[in-house]
Amino acid sequence: MFFGSESKLDLAQALYALGGVQFGDFDLGPTAGRSPIYINPRVLISDPAVLRQIARLIHQEIQADQVRRKPRLASFGAVAGVPMGGLHIATAYALVSDTPLLYVRPDGSHPEIEGRVVPGQTVLVIDDLMTGGTSILTTARTLEKAGLIVRDAIVLIDREQGGVARLHEHGYRVMPILGLRMMITYYHESGMIDTADYQKVIDYLDSTSGRHRG
Repeated sequence: MFFGSESKLDLAQALYALGGVQFGDFDLGPTAGRSPIYINPRVLISDPAVLRQIARLIHQEIQADQVRRKPRLASFGAVAGVPMGGLHIATAYALVSDTPLLYVRPDGSHPEIEGRVVPGQTVLVIDDLMTGGTSILTTARTLEKAGLIVRDAIVLIDREQGGVARLHEHGYRVMPILGLRMMITYYHESGMIDTADYQKVIDYLDSTSGRHRG
């Protein structure tokens, strides 16, 4: 499966086709509670062509940002994947862009960070899915504890439930590649889901946006 033009909606289509979007009644734990939609971006790694195109899409978004008069993202010398889902995306991006890669070990063992740590170096954090931003925040703080600088993060899919605002409060900027509202609207307008599922998700987002802190 290949993206036609490496667009954000191509990503939404690929995720749906690979079974990464499910509708029903899901208990997502304390972070998001009960939800009518479950997003699993980790299925994307099952198709190497899709994973490669995702990396190119992220690279295009970063390059487009860097040529702006006022870029949203600070210049960076390395990327760090949030364990574990973000690590796959960050690895693919590192290979496409020739950018050094780091990752924080999820088990808390030592060394906490794998890869070449250069104190004072700015690191861009990459994750696959964000709800309230806790995973990105934890990764950023671990990197900073090692003397690295973190200003920004990129998330492949934002569930739009307070993560961007929360991380901003802590001094980090987040650039989502794709938001859940855009995804669900695309699926509905393309006839991939019915109006009932679409409305359930929209109502859920309207009732939970900004509330979750996970």
